[in-house]
Amino acid sequence: MNFDWIRLRNEWAGAGWPELLSGLVVALALIPEAIAFSIIAGVDPKVGLYASFAIAVVTAIAGGRPGMISAATAATAVLFVDLVKDHGLQYLLAASILAGLLQIFAGALRLGRLMRFVSRSVMTGFVNALAILIFLAQVPEMIGVPAITYPLIAAGLAILYLLPMLTKSVPAPLVCIVAITGAVALFGWEVRTVGDMGELPSTLPVFLLPDIPLTLETLLIILPYSVAVAVVGLLESLMTANIVDDLTDTKSDRNRECVGQGLANIGSGFLGGMAGCAMIGQSVINVQSGGRGRLSCFFAGVMLLFMIIVLGDLVASIPMAALVAVMIMVSVGTFSWTSLKNLREHPASSSIVMVATVVVVVATHNLAWGVLVGVLLSGIFFAAKIAQIFSVSSTLSADGRSRVYKVEGQLFYASAEEFLDAFDFREALEHVTIDMSDAHIWDISSVAAVDMAVLKFRREGATVDLKGMNRASATIVDRLGVHDRPGALGKLLEH
Repeated sequence: MNFDWIRLRNEWAGAGWPELLSGLVVALALIPEAIAFSIIAGVDPKVGLYASFAIAVVTAIAGGRPGMISAATAATAVLFVDLVKDHGLQYLLAASILAGLLQIFAGALRLGRLMRFVSRSVMTGFVNALAILIFLAQVPEMIGVPAITYPLIAAGLAILYLLPMLTKSVPAPLVCIVAITGAVALFGWEVRTVGDMGELPSTLPVFLLPDIPLTLETLLIILPYSVAVAVVGLLESLMTANIVDDLTDTKSDRNRECVGQGLANIGSGFLGGMAGCAMIGQSVINVQSGGRGRLSCFFAGVMLLFMIIVLGDLVASIPMAALVAVMIMVSVGTFSWTSLKNLREHPASSSIVMVATVVVVVATHNLAWGVLVGVLLSGIFFAAKIAQIFSVSSTLSADGRSRVYKVEGQLFYASAEEFLDAFDFREALEHVTIDMSDAHIWDISSVAAVDMAVLKFRREGATVDLKGMNRASATIVDRLGVHDRPGALGKLLEH
């Protein structure tokens, strides 16, 4: 119990003052993004802002990855576009609540452990793709803008990269935002500001129930969107958690994170917000600014609401150039530059998986598709490699009447054909021994291959001895195999 108390204290106040400063930086960066994501989904800016507040606060308390920032995101916002267009805001709120319930169910089933099947190549591709998307999201703020915007962005980048060389006591992104905002106010330059992104709300969010009919038809309308949001949200959150794990050399609780994301999305829906998930860009900002615990995420959510309600006019005057500079720094820092050099050094299969993940995510702006393609390719390449570590050798007896086949390696669907090709079924033999001492039988395809080999030899008049199987292989063959069942040979002859 003492250990849990110490851990809880460290998770909430381990870094102290830097937690508050990093939370403030994140809150400032969240505001324009939340507004932009609301516009993507086709709803009022307050929907994204209320969502970011609710999700950040709830995940800080209930999530499984201290230091990770969750809020409204583009990944989930784009999935709501058609729902909002066809049915309106109330259905979006209901879909967000249902998505949260599905995520809690996933956590209860401990589906977070499935992340171990996501290879390092897919993770690298995911990181690089998000870095590219973060940068591309800043491009509209650098096109068709006043000329002074470009020097301001350059000045912001100079602060971000040079200030840490002098001192790390104050987060460079916070200094960048304050300095650029002060310069614009002092010299009266006309530039795009946060206020130009959309109107900031002036009232606190209130608890409300979605105004929708509670019917099966409604469920069938929102269910596909909720499933998509739940899957994409968990994928992005769990993969971002892995990145924060690497940055902080600590472990996250994946199943708790699933539940935390679900509770956050339920809370967001009841407060008039949309579903969201973890944000890699903001999480990197938080960690680089000194945020390691839950306090930074909680403070970011609270300060976001405080700033838009109480300091709305001041926040609206923040130049977009300052935030663009911060996000460009995040993009550059997020991208795995060593992966470009590793394209030549790593196996071709790993490089293909990484590049394919990047291309699909960037092309579709959908994390789920990119990860799906990456995981499928990883599985295919892995199966191909394992299938190569397989061989069948044979020894003919001195009298030429019996042969021993020695099977080595993993027998599964990818090596089953090679297994069958290794036998000479036309050879006139009285007895055949298939020695499986150094092999393992994995699936129904390999069991079927064993059945086929035994039955074909028996069809030619040879007796067959299948020996040396380990316990697991023997179990699956006994359960699924048919070569010793009555009539098995007759069925083979019919074919």
